Amino acid sequence: MAAATTAPTPPGSLKRIVAASLIGTTIEWYDFFLYGSAAALVFNKLFFPESDPLVGTLLSFLTYAVGFAARPLGALVFGHYGDRLGRKKLLVLSLLMMGGATFAIGLLPTHATVGSAAPVLLTALRLVQGFALGGEWGGAVLLVSEHGDAKRRGFWASWPQTGAPAGQLLATGVLSALTALLSDAAFASWGWRVPFLLSGVLVVVGLWIRLSVDESPVFKAALAAAEERKVLAGQVEKMPLVAVLKHHWRDVLVAMGARMAENISYYVITAFILVYATTQVGLTKQTALNAVLIASAVHFAVIPAWGALSDRIGRRPVYLIGAVGVGAWMFPFFLLIDEGSFGSLLLAVTVGLVLHGAMYAPQAAFLSEMFATRMRYSGASIGAQFSSVAAGAPAPLIATALLADYGTSTPISLYVIAAALLTVVALACARETRDRDLAEIDERTPGDARVRADA
Repeated sequence: MAAATTAPTPPGSLKRIVAASLIGTTIEWYDFFLYGSAAALVFNKLFFPESDPLVGTLLSFLTYAVGFAARPLGALVFGHYGDRLGRKKLLVLSLLMMGGATFAIGLLPTHATVGSAAPVLLTALRLVQGFALGGEWGGAVLLVSEHGDAKRRGFWASWPQTGAPAGQLLATGVLSALTALLSDAAFASWGWRVPFLLSGVLVVVGLWIRLSVDESPVFKAALAAAEERKVLAGQVEKMPLVAVLKHHWRDVLVAMGARMAENISYYVITAFILVYATTQVGLTKQTALNAVLIASAVHFAVIPAWGALSDRIGRRPVYLIGAVGVGAWMFPFFLLIDEGSFGSLLLAVTVGLVLHGAMYAPQAAFLSEMFATRMRYSGASIGAQFSSVAAGAPAPLIATALLADYGTSTPISLYVIAAALLTVVALACARETRDRDLAEIDERTPGDARVRADA
């Protein structure tokens, strides 16, 4: 049977696909990061008021981490149905779930109103957020990756990745504006609810855009080929999860290791820093939020540039620049923050996010190019989201606990450096994927052999 071929997506259509993925991921990351910022700034007082302030922050970050725990389950469920039914349908569902949960958080009663039921409800909604985001990332990057060609896949696939800094920018910007306009009492009373309720408006916009795009042509061709094999040869496909673990287990491990430095460094730089700068250094919440806000704008700008560079020199070299760079930057990062000025804080966060972008930009194409089409959603999602449980989920929690125990940033720097070393090892075990044709990756071949051998 000849491999099914797919016509290249016209440039205009590809741009619409990119825009739809970018806007959707921006909204979903806005929802997710909004929770992280609120956890660092107000949730300790609103939902855990009986605890010591630092302990309350730890408990607040624990509910933040719960969202990560649900992401692997979301990756399994959305990956399975995304590989069976298509990318588009699952992306619409993930957006509805994430937006609905975020809007509901804005309506939650606090501990002062319903007591211990408040953090329970907060945790439940956080689980829904995590479940939805676990399915969002894989579908969004695959929709773009599978519409483009290999020559510029790194560039185009990096645009959905800019949804993370765009969401961070939007969430931090709204919080920064509210903290500037409102008194601390007003913000704690009702102001914190406003950005969560705004999510409802954003979801309507995102749905309108996502419903207007077409399904991936690579997926449609692979689905047609699978149906043809079933009719002609009685060949029934394995479940995507089973096929991934049988044929792509090595790729899953590489993907998980590659995400360790990227995930941990990001949440230390953007979430934990709000705690460190305000409690350890004595800077105001507004100052810390403004630094993250400006640095996120730079982060957004550099991601496509790193993605384009990965098209020229490869995914692994660019990724290595980021992993080594983030590890080397950690000690200067905290030394600059300890100076206590806005300029030094801004420099520390901006350089950290630029280096992070070198890992995050090629990640979408890199993971997409590892897996066969009919298991790509599952494989990319599992590799990306299972690592988040060990990496991003506990990162702010571990960093805060290390600060509480040692009173210094040194163990936090060593923590990020250890993650960077693990990522370097994972990349050393990986093979370059830049020139692979997504339509020709076959589920029957291992991760290091990608030429299709159709019978």
